[in-house]
Amino acid sequence: MQIALKPEQEKFIRDKLKDGKYQSIDNLLTFAFQLVEEYESKQQKLSELRAKIAEGKDQIKQGNVIDGELVFQQLQENLDCIIQD
Repeated sequence: MQIALKPEQEKFIRDKLKDGKYQSIDNLLTFAFQLVEEYESKQQKLSELRAKIAEGKDQIKQGNVIDGELVFQQLQENLDCIIQD
């Protein structure tokens, strides 16, 4: 696979290699791909949380409610899971 880089992207990569943080372009790209995977995973969890919130709003509109303290506890647990990942 060949990839065409913009000059500023190539400079960024060269600068990072010069700084010594990464031993090779492969090492830098491996790290970049890991960050993309983590980002996508967090986006998926955020999407699921938004769906649960929408479902909860619908339940409230229908009068199906539970104790507010329990709701906040569940939301905090979900947020803690997203932040820890």
